[in-house]
Order: sequence, then structure tokens, then C-alpha cells
Amino acid sequence: MADLIVNGGKPLSGTITPSGNKNSVLPILCATLLTDDPVTLRNVPEITDVAKLVTFFQEQGSRITWDRAAGTMDIDHSSFDPQGIEDGLPSGMRSSVLLFAPLLQRMKKLTIPTNAKGCSLGIRELDPHLEILTKLGAKISHRGALTVRLTGRFRGARHWPDYMSVTATENFVMAAALARGTSTLLNAASEPHVQDLCTVLAAMGAKISGLGTSKLTVEGVDRLHGGTFTISTDYHEVVTFLALGAITGGEVRVKHSLPHHFDLIVRAFEKLGVIVEHEGDTAIVRRRQKLVIEAPFTSNLLPKIEAAPWPYFPVDLLPCMIALAVRAEGAIQFWNKVYEGGFTWMPELSKFGAHVVVSDPHRVIVFGDRPLHPTTVDAPYIIRAAVALYMVAASIKGRSVVKNADTIKRAHPRFVENLRTLGADVEWS
Repeated sequence: MADLIVNGGKPLSGTITPSGNKNSVLPILCATLLTDDPVTLRNVPEITDVAKLVTFFQEQGSRITWDRAAGTMDIDHSSFDPQGIEDGLPSGMRSSVLLFAPLLQRMKKLTIPTNAKGCSLGIRELDPHLEILTKLGAKISHRGALTVRLTGRFRGARHWPDYMSVTATENFVMAAALARGTSTLLNAASEPHVQDLCTVLAAMGAKISGLGTSKLTVEGVDRLHGGTFTISTDYHEVVTFLALGAITGGEVRVKHSLPHHFDLIVRAFEKLGVIVEHEGDTAIVRRRQKLVIEAPFTSNLLPKIEAAPWPYFPVDLLPCMIALAVRAEGAIQFWNKVYEGGFTWMPELSKFGAHVVVSDPHRVIVFGDRPLHPTTVDAPYIIRAAVALYMVAASIKGRSVVKNADTIKRAHPRFVENLRTLGADVEWS
């Protein structure tokens, strides 16, 4: 495990080019298993989960050439041989569940590993994935091991899950794309990365309607073809660097932003006294933001930021807003409507001197603008919680240490390098 050594108190300013979206590239990589034609991906981020998937594919015989410097990847699964999968799916990555539908298409039998069930954010259910697979014709047996079998092709069906799940929606689309007949998913997730997967599948020949809505309809086709596809910008990374500029008092510009996805995100920044501007597709936070929490017109209620499935504020970005609130004048409530473990790292914030009250597993209140001091904190295995702890450390003059922060590398391939271009004094140890 690696630690971040932070000498904070310096305004971070400059221009950043964000990487490709982690949450887009992983399902798209899995979806390449649905064709034996060559596929080329561009703007591929150099992150650990991508490397694990590439290694997994190569171990089964796939031919993959990854130019990490150029961010391009050439993929050919025509020699994919699943015999070695008895050793298990890639470990240590929740996104292994995204292999369920594509592997069933190829193997017709899959043993589900127990290591796909959870992470530091809380319990991650397998049930929504298994429900979708069975609705579309797979059979499940649970005699010592959880085994899923598929005879022939998936069959079109209608399904209405209990809640919007990003990865379950992505499994649905990948299974339905080559199913016999038409499939409909109501209560579908519609996050930008779900839209990205659907766009790539459509370019490969899938027939998908309802893109960006909570109702997806997929008319199954006989085969998908290859092509060249570009991974979209990681809007999480755009927000992260804007927030870093704001919390340190610097001016940060982030290129290749996605303004059409930013209306609610910009509004959340405004609640914390931060103005985000766009010049074309460049997002900008000017220097010396006021960081004063906006009072609501309903004066007997706390201002709040609620995070839930898209089009709510993205739950993965909540830690960045919490870090800003620690520095802002006033009090604000944060409500994580998805993960019961999303606030387990609040005691680490208090080590800096932050005043945070945990109301319950899903809600916290931050009383901002308290005296802070440098310290050593322990990062959880939650990407942007580790980033948020770095943000607070970067805003405080003096030396802080964020221990076990290398989970950041799962989503930010050049995190420290980018920070240094902005003037940060930070290093891995």
C-alpha cells in the first residue's frame, strides 16, 4: 500500500486534460467479448482494473495490444479459450460482475465467485444480476457453488428490478443485445457511463432504444461486429480537479469536459459557494472562491446535497463536496441514498479538526470553516474518499500523510503527476 505525502497550503492552478472514464471503459472492455471481430479502443485510462481485465483476457488466449502512452488498445477475442476460467474471475475488482453476461454468451456455464459480492462502501448484491440473467433464460443452481447455465442464446423478456443498478443494467444490455427477441428493462440506470456502453454496443450493431432514460428496449440481433471507439472523458475526474482548485484557492481549467452532464453538478458547487464556468468544453474554477454555504429560502431547514442514481447528484462525487464543505462557512447536510458504508471515513476527517456529525449510515452534517491542522489519516478503499482526504490535506499549510491512498490509482492514472502540474507539493511513499 502506498501513502500520499502532502505539503499543503499552496493554491493549485493550471490546466488539466482528464483521462478516459473508468466506469465506461470497464463495461465496454467486457462487451468486446460479444464479438470475435477486432476492436480498437481509444482514450483508454491506465488504471489497475483495466490492467486486471487485460491480463484476464490474455490468459484465456485473447490477443491484446495496449499502447499505454497513446491510450489505445487493439483487442481480438477470436482465439479466446475459456478453459482457464475455472481458476476464477479477476479478483479485487467489483466490476468482475460485468463479465457475467458476456462470458455466459461464450461459455454457457459460469461459476460465480464469492469475491464479487462487496466492497468498502457496503454490501453489493448479486441478486439483481442473477434476476436479469434468469429472466433472459439462464438457469441457476446453488449446490456448494453458485453456477449459472445458458442453453443456446438468451431469450428476450421484460424485467422491472427493485432499484436502479448501473452494473445490472449493463449486464442486461449485454445479454439482451444477442438475445432472441425483444427485451425491456424498466427502472434502468441511466448514468453517463451506461449511456456510453449503449452507444458503443449500438455502433457494434445492437438495436437499443431509450438511451439515457429509465426504460431500455433492446431488439436482439444475430451478431455484433467490431470497430473503433473512443472512451469518453471521466466527468468524475473533471469534478475532482475543479474541487481541488476551489478548496486551495487556485484557478483550475479542465479540458474536454461534458457540459451537458453538468447542470446539477454545477448547482451542487454553487451550494458551497463555488462558481463553475464553461468556455466551450473547458470547465473552469476561478481563483479565490468564496466557499460560503448557500442558505435555503426555507430557513428552518439545513441546505443539503442528495446523492442517488442518475439524474440525481452522482454518489461517487459526494466525498469531494464533503471536503469542500469542511472548508466552507456554514453547515450543510449530505445524504447518500445508495451506500450504507459511504460515510465510514468521517472519523478521518475529524483528525484534521473537521466538525462532522454522522446522523445515520446515510446522512452526515458538516459544520464548516473550523480550525484545521495537518495530520496523518487512513484512507478507506473508496476512491474519492481517499481523494477527499487529500483535498483537505492540500488546503492546510504543513505536512500531512494520507495512508493507503493507492486506491486512487483505480480511477486516476496520473493523479500525482497532474497535481504537480498544478503546483502541488505531493508524492507517493
